[in-house]
Order: sequence, then C-alpha cells, then structure tokens
Amino acid sequence: MIKVAIGIDVGGTNTVIGFVNNNGEILKEGSIKTSGHALFENYTSRISEKINELLADDFELIGIGIGAPNGNIHTGCIEHAPNLAWKGILPIVEHLQTTFDTKAKLTNDANAAALGEMLFGKAKDKKDFVVITLGTGLGSGIVSNGELVYGHDGMAGEIGHTTVFYDGRTCGCGRKGCLETYASATGIRTTVLEMLENSDKKSALREVPMASLESKHIYEAAIKNDEIALEAFEYTGRILGRKLADTVAHTSPEVFYFFGGLALAGDLIMLPTQRYFEEHLLKNYKGKIKMELSGLLSKNAAILGAAALIWNEDN
Repeated sequence: MIKVAIGIDVGGTNTVIGFVNNNGEILKEGSIKTSGHALFENYTSRISEKINELLADDFELIGIGIGAPNGNIHTGCIEHAPNLAWKGILPIVEHLQTTFDTKAKLTNDANAAALGEMLFGKAKDKKDFVVITLGTGLGSGIVSNGELVYGHDGMAGEIGHTTVFYDGRTCGCGRKGCLETYASATGIRTTVLEMLENSDKKSALREVPMASLESKHIYEAAIKNDEIALEAFEYTGRILGRKLADTVAHTSPEVFYFFGGLALAGDLIMLPTQRYFEEHLLKNYKGKIKMELSGLLSKNAAILGAAALIWNEDN
C-alpha cells in the first residue's frame, strides 16, 4: 500500500484535488468547478465524489489537507471568504472527516503554500520566511522560527488586506485600498485599464476587448516592450515592494518566496519589487533579505501545500 495525503486547493473558479506521497509527488490529480453549486453541501458532496473517483485500491489514505481562502485551522471552517459564492461559516473539515473517516485539516491557501515550500520546496532549511501568492488576490503565509503564524484566531498573516490607499480601490473584503487590489493579477489588470483610459499612449493592449483583458495579455505585451504594460509592472512592483518592506519590520524574514500566476512574469514583477523593497527598508534590514521565485512554481504548489498540512503532522 502507498501512503498518500489528499491535498485540496479551493479556488474561486476551480477546486483541484491531488493524492500526494511523502516525497511531494502528485500521484493522481483531478478537479471540479467551485462555482455553480447552489448550496455548499452540494459542493462538498461533489468533492467527495471526485475523491472516490480518483482513489486507487493501493492507496492508504492518511488524511486530507485543504487550502482555501479564509480557511481557519482552529475551527475547520472557511469563514466569510469574499471570493466564494457561499457566505458565512462553511464547515468543510467536518464533512470530509465524516465522509472518509480520516483526519482533515484546513488553513488558508497561502499558509498551505508556505507549508508546501517548507516540506517540498526551497525552504527546507529555513525557519523565517514569507510566501506571497500573486493570483486573483494576494495571499501570504508567514513562517517564524519554523512555525506558521496563525494568531489567536487562526486568521493571521493577511498582508493582502493591509491598506495601500485609504480611499483606494474597492476590495472584495468590503474595504478600500487593500494591497491585493493593486498587487495581483486582478490588480495589474485594473491598473492597465486605468492607464489606457487616462493616457493616449499607443499600446497593443488597446486591441484587447476590455472584458477579455487578463494578466497574461499584459505579460505578453510587456515582453514586446509595450510602454503601458511595462509601466503597469513598474507600478505594481513599487506598491508591492513598499508594503513588503513594512512586513519585514514585523517578522524580519530571511526570504520572501513568490508564486502564483503573476509571479510567472519573472523579472518583470520581481525586479521593480526588489528595487522598491530595498529603497523603503529600515536601514538595519537593508541587503539582508532575499526575494526568490517559489521552488514549487513549476508544480501544483497549492495541492502540495494542502497535502503538507497532513505530512507535516505525520512526520
């Protein structure tokens, strides 16, 4: 029998499920739509069906790890997630533990990514680091002295919901000016739309229908030296670098690791972020802190991170 942990990544559009061994290899993988289920119970039942479809006879299931927006490790519930269709308190751990008679653990998706980096990625020998996920929003997982920082209520580490501009863009959380409304795939798209509206500069991005514009279009334009696209990456890096400099004052990490769709832009986002980060650091931190792409960037880091919730406990 092969011991496996299930890793479940709950995204706003899709939920991905994988069976992971203790070496960080995904042995089987599948996905379902997150959206389109009228009731949360219908959604969790569909997860269970997909797990049973994928479960092999030679797998020994040791547990289920779930990474989800606003996932609370203390309660086992997704709590008031702004990017999911269901509102309120959603008891996902209870359902999966009961259905499969095994332990299940939940945390937010960025915390899961940090655990995955520590067990299977570049942070195996690191005790103080931060993982920044640049996807639809901006997530963060903070590790201090070898332990994930959860806080008293399980909801610590929301760097994406620190404020950049108090009268800024409206965030899905209901507040204004949150970092993730500027430094994320959604944020850079909004930045480009604002630049196109407020400038008469030529840009290939003007040829993309507004409703269809995605961060990949901005990346493709930037590598062709499109001025608007390059300015958008510079602006995004400036805001992100400044806010991460503030983060250092709280935890003094050794490394920031980046993954997510926007991180795939590489130097286009990393170079301005690093430059403004160093510029705004307190003097005694300057030159000491690295910024690197995640060691799991080419893998399904979200699944590995969720599974790491179980493997970390089992080791």
